Amino acid sequence: MHYQQELQRYLQFIKLEKNLSENSVFSYKNDLERYLQFVAEDLRIHKLNGITLQHIEQYLEELSAMDLSASSIARNISSIRGFHEFAVVEDLAEANPAELIELPKRAKNLPEVLNPDEVAALIDIPSRESDAGIRNAAILETLYATGMRVSELTNLELDNLYFEIGFIRVIGKGNKERLVPVGEIAQSAIEHYIETVRPKFQSNNDPQKAKNKIFLSQRGNPLSRMSIWNIVNDAAERAGIKKNVYPHIFRHSFATHLLEGGADLRAVQEMLGHSSIITTEIYTHVDRTLLHQVHKEFHPRG
Repeated sequence: MHYQQELQRYLQFIKLEKNLSENSVFSYKNDLERYLQFVAEDLRIHKLNGITLQHIEQYLEELSAMDLSASSIARNISSIRGFHEFAVVEDLAEANPAELIELPKRAKNLPEVLNPDEVAALIDIPSRESDAGIRNAAILETLYATGMRVSELTNLELDNLYFEIGFIRVIGKGNKERLVPVGEIAQSAIEHYIETVRPKFQSNNDPQKAKNKIFLSQRGNPLSRMSIWNIVNDAAERAGIKKNVYPHIFRHSFATHLLEGGADLRAVQEMLGHSSIITTEIYTHVDRTLLHQVHKEFHPRG
């Protein structure tokens, strides 16, 4: 099948970054295989840069004739939009032909978050007596302290650290840069890892293979997104946290805890690297328990 390599990369991405179930990934796979088969065989377009908005609209017309449910159509559109967006971010294509296609309006699911005690329990799990534990503690501290995406974490390089002014330079989606504050606790954990552990890991391989990346495997290679996922999942299991814990939950928790503490929404948007404040606003609706407490305390008939 044409586009097989690009499709596999995208499926791996959504499995790790979006933490989708096997069934969901399988559905996206079927949707995109059908779409890409139509593009390659019916439209005879064999390069992503050759796909236009009109081609996608042709495919959607085909779907509308297949008597699919509204939710299936919406998922197909979401699959196509996500795939093309990923292709642009990963430099597999120059433009996203699906960006102007609108999804049917649906209620957004609120993201699950960890409470501060759960975050602390999870971060306390890695042993500070082992090299891997020191590295893993630095990773968990960084995820929670900055709210960065796991892909942004794996791409962090030594020259992205501006600890003298308390910031990390993060390269986000579409190579957009932002400066994110980093607290003293996370900064100390990162510095301890860089000074005591990273040189050992780097010496286990050709130094060039580390590519100046901060977080390395014990063999001296840059850590993959899958490695980060395993580190987070293992810590959650050992901490006895029953929630569905994955790297992105730190990002959700970071935003939620800041807003609960009274942080300005625009400031949180800037730290998260959201292009639209609407994306950030979902975190203002997460902690319904807090809302009940406020209502009970301040409403005359609470």
